[in-house]
Formats: sequence, structure tokens, C-alpha cells
Amino acid sequence: MTDANVASLATKSAAELAALIKSGDVSPVEVMRATLERVERYNSDITGFVYTGADEALSRARQIERAVRDGEDAGSLGGVPVAMKDLYDSKAGWPTTMGGVPCLRDNIATTDSLWVERMEAAGAIIVGKTNGAVFGFRGTGDNPLFGPSRNPFDLTYNTGGSSGGSSAAVAARLVPIGQATDGGGSTRIPAAFCGLVGLKPTSGRIPMVIRPNAFAGASPFLFDGAVTRTVEDTVLALETLEGYDSRDPFASRGQKLDRSRITGDVTGVRIAYSPDLDDYPVEEEIRATVRSAVLELERGGAIVDEVRLGFTADHLELGELWGHLIVHSQIQGLDALKNEGIDILHDHPGDLTELHRSWIDRVLAATTREQHQHQLLRSMVYDAVQGVLDDYDLLITPTTACVGIKNNIGGDTIGPSSINGVPVEPLIGWALTSYFNYTGHPAISVPAGMSSGGLPIGMQIVANKFDDESVLNASLFIETALPWLATYQSLPSFT
Repeated sequence: MTDANVASLATKSAAELAALIKSGDVSPVEVMRATLERVERYNSDITGFVYTGADEALSRARQIERAVRDGEDAGSLGGVPVAMKDLYDSKAGWPTTMGGVPCLRDNIATTDSLWVERMEAAGAIIVGKTNGAVFGFRGTGDNPLFGPSRNPFDLTYNTGGSSGGSSAAVAARLVPIGQATDGGGSTRIPAAFCGLVGLKPTSGRIPMVIRPNAFAGASPFLFDGAVTRTVEDTVLALETLEGYDSRDPFASRGQKLDRSRITGDVTGVRIAYSPDLDDYPVEEEIRATVRSAVLELERGGAIVDEVRLGFTADHLELGELWGHLIVHSQIQGLDALKNEGIDILHDHPGDLTELHRSWIDRVLAATTREQHQHQLLRSMVYDAVQGVLDDYDLLITPTTACVGIKNNIGGDTIGPSSINGVPVEPLIGWALTSYFNYTGHPAISVPAGMSSGGLPIGMQIVANKFDDESVLNASLFIETALPWLATYQSLPSFT
């Protein structure tokens, strides 16, 4: 296949590829060969994929090619290459390292997760697994086994995380859809840093099948989903993944996504705009870029008011709340591995950073009263956010407080400890994202513009629960008013 043909297929969205394959204009085998060629050529630059199942992917492409030729329905994503995240989700026979834990390098999964089940049922072909962070415990993409994921816009910068490998692969146009999970911003942060669309849907819309503790995904709310280059592909991914599953005690039986409401028309939409969630030290370049994007919405007919939410705790305390909540599920994961004969804390303590181990110790030592106080603090956040959304259709904020984070050569990249001279929690407290994991509201990050240094800047859009259409509708408006597709095609290293 010529370089021109490979590059041409790489520019296509998932929706475009699915249509071309369905019509017979493009072979799914040709698409997969082009995908694997780009992975071979560019992946070492970005550390997007940490495992590829090339033979399996090509075999699946041949099956779909025969199905299309025989007039069978190959599915809404028939023949489209996608990537899955190497964290909690699994594909039978493939390695699963829980985000690059060294002692799990040879840990092979025996079951398929729900994300795999539903993507493959829709005809998508999973190319491989992408880089993350150990147990997802940071807003950057880096770990001791595979190292950092590198931002295609500037390889000296991190992708953000923990869904960093997927975001790198999608931004570099290796695949059009990459799995992203979100326990505090792990979909929205790398989407912002890599100039992508990253939706965290309403809690319960996409089931979270977690065992042995089926309730582990509720404190904070954990989410499954995808990063893409277009709003249409995000809609397609959500339609593929949403829907009731009895294995998740929080899964919704509610109405599925209504595409007819996603038109890009924002006339009369009531928007509450918070430049900093009351007190985050947001860099001025981000403030100005997001403000300009909000003005575009106002020019499009939206009604915009700048608001304060009235939080009674500051961003530092609310950022640390994330650690107190998320580590509970990680301790449960460590216990489950111990029951399988892999005792990380006792036999492989160096596989976790000192900071990570200190958080585990803090959570294990917490009293019942302290844990109760954490839930009261979380309730305050919910009341403040819902109090605004009772009066407005959308809440808009920056996605992150800083433009980018340089990769640490030592393999332990975390965020800044201060911004504009103001202290921030370094794991995830420089992102304005975790609040909506506490509450369960749908939240998306979309590109709002570029920094003076050539890095993307993301804008976060939040709506009432089960009103995911509103965040997608506003995102489609922004995609039209401030088109971003050309930014990927101009990346000099990945053309």
C-alpha cells in the first residue's frame, strides 16, 4: 500500500471508515493493514500501544470482509480499528498489567470486559492495548513498565492520563477511537492535552462491570468510554457502549441517546460559565482561550452568565478528596490480586511509587468518621453543582488549569505542585475534572484552541444527569465554529 493511501485512510473518522467499508468502497483488510503500518511506523515515538494483536486483528478484518461481501450486516463499527486501554478492562488471551505494573507484565486475561464485548459486537476490531498509569492513580500517562506516553503535538510533553496511550494513538491518527476510562478526569484530561473529544457520560449510562466488589465504581463514580477526533465518533462510541447490564447495580434502564437532539444549534441554551470553579489558579492563556470559545456560543444564540458555585472548601481540599475516595477501589484491586497469588504491597512494593503507597497507608488508617466526612464534602460538591444546573442547561469551565506537563525522564511524571504561585494537589488537582466524578454529571472536554506554544487547550462542558445530548450538542457547535480537524493533519511527525 502506498504512503498516500495509508495517510488517506488515517485521516478518516470511525463513521467515515464504517460507511466506506459497508459500501464496499474500502476493504476492512486494507484498513487494518494501513493501521498496523502506521502503528509500526509511529508508535515508538508516542508510546501509545503497549501491546498489539496484529494477527488476530487481520483475521477479524478478513471475517468482516467476507461478511460485507456476502451482504451481511457487519455492525455500526464494522471493520473499524479501535484501541483498548491497559488498565482494568481485559481481552481474553491478552496481557493486562493494570496500567504498567512491572510484576504484572506476564499477567494474561481470561475473560472479555464489557467494553470489548460491546465494541466487538458492533464490528469494531481491537488492534491492541494502550499505555496508562499504575492503577490509574494520576492525571498523567506514565508508569515504570512502559514509560510515559508522549503528546503528538510536542513529544517532550505528556499526553495527560491516565488514558494517555489511547489519546496519543487517536491524535496521531493511528486509530479513530481509543478506550478511555475516567475516575477523576482520565478521559477529559488527555483529551484536553491532545486536542480530542473526551466524554465522561452520566453515571450508569455505560455499565461498569466490576468484581469482586460490584459497588466499587461508585465512590467516586468510575466511567468507561472513548476518546475520538470528532463529536460524531464520540456519539457513535456512546451508542455502542451504552445500555443496561444487570451485572452493574447502578446501570440505568433509561432512554438511550437521542441523536435528533444533537444538531449544533445552541439558540436559547442557558450556560453558566465558571472560569475557575471558584478558585483554581488557571493559567491566563487557558482562561482567555476558553472565554473566547464561550463567546462563540453566545454569538451562536446561547445565553451566558458567569457564575460562582459557592463551594465551601477550596480546590486543594477538594483535589485531595479524590485520593481519599479513589484509593478504596485500588485497595480492593490489590486484595483481589493478592487472592490470586500476586501480593504487590508485600512482594513488589517498588512497583508502586512512594506517593502511591503513602496514599494507601492514609486511606487504610482513616477512621469511619473521617470517611463519613469525605462523603459529606462530596455531597457539598454535588449540591453546589446541581444548584447551578437547576437554573442552567450547561456549566462550562476549562478542563485543566495548566497548558501541558513535561515528561519526567525518570518515568514518574506527575503534575505541578503549584500554578501561578498557588499550591495544587500534584496527582490530579491541576485539572477541573474530579468534581464531576463525585457527582456523576455528564462532562466532556472539547478543543477550544491552541496555546502560543502549539499545545491544545480543552474546554469542559457539563450538563444535568442523563442530558448527555446537551453536552454533545454544544460540542458539535464548537466543532463547527472552531474547527479543529486540521490540527491533527498538520502534525509534521505523523503525516
